[in-house]
Amino acid sequence: MLNEREAESCYLGQFIPLQYHHNMLMDQNRMENFKAAITRLVFEGAKVLELGGGTGVLSWFAAQAASKVYCVEFNPDMVAEARRLLAMNRHGEKVEVIHADAFEYLPPEPVDVVICEMIHVAMLREKQVEVIENFKQRYLAKFGGPLPVFIPEAVLMAVQPLQQTYDFSGYQAPIIQFQQPGVFSADTVELAQPALYSVIDFSQTNGMQIGWEGSFTIENAGTVSALRFVTKNVLAVVLENSSTIDWLNHYMALPLPEPIAVKAGDVLQVSFDYRAGGSIASLQHSLQVSLKTAAAARAGHLSLAYG
Repeated sequence: MLNEREAESCYLGQFIPLQYHHNMLMDQNRMENFKAAITRLVFEGAKVLELGGGTGVLSWFAAQAASKVYCVEFNPDMVAEARRLLAMNRHGEKVEVIHADAFEYLPPEPVDVVICEMIHVAMLREKQVEVIENFKQRYLAKFGGPLPVFIPEAVLMAVQPLQQTYDFSGYQAPIIQFQQPGVFSADTVELAQPALYSVIDFSQTNGMQIGWEGSFTIENAGTVSALRFVTKNVLAVVLENSSTIDWLNHYMALPLPEPIAVKAGDVLQVSFDYRAGGSIASLQHSLQVSLKTAAAARAGHLSLAYG
């Protein structure tokens, strides 16, 4: 009988197909940014732990400088695949692939860097936040401080109202869409600037609940039919020139149950609340969106000014 966390883990698709992991190897944006961050943060002779290793490629990046890499993977098929692939690559012998649950595993010695790429847009579905917070408590209890450096170091999340077209060869289908960052589409119109709603700093203690209540001033007339969720992973901070090595997840556009017609100057009020690692549906069910017209917003400002 599965316990609640195991059942949820299976339901949320933690055992994603092998072919999907292979597709990630072909994602140059993901690969090159992680390689740059790992190369920067893993020093010669370092000890490294990867939680949720998949094909083992990020552990292999670390093995170019590290003296030892512990690569933890819960899916037995991926354990076998990672061992097969690492055996084909120089320095692959430095990586020990361990079949274990990342919620329970601790390395036999202190480590300098922890890599955890269980990342989904809005920090949904995958258990990165919970895994890292759980790991930090157990690690400090076993080894004391300091904590290792985490890759990613932080995650920034924003939300933005969209006019999104849902016409598929004449078939109207308002569905969740994952969109390539930086790619223009006439089907997507931004109606206001994005708002930052959460920052997760893995060097600090983080709670599991992610919530926001705020408003947008509409810049372009149209129809708000979706909210876009943007997730930027700060893989490494480069102190010398005050820059970062980042990786953007695909944008996630969630359709609203009822589209809202808006004009420039209108104020759109939005709130939501969900648990890190929860289902996309849990975010959708918590969404509250309402409109305050430009005239009502001006009246409110006058009331405040002369009240």
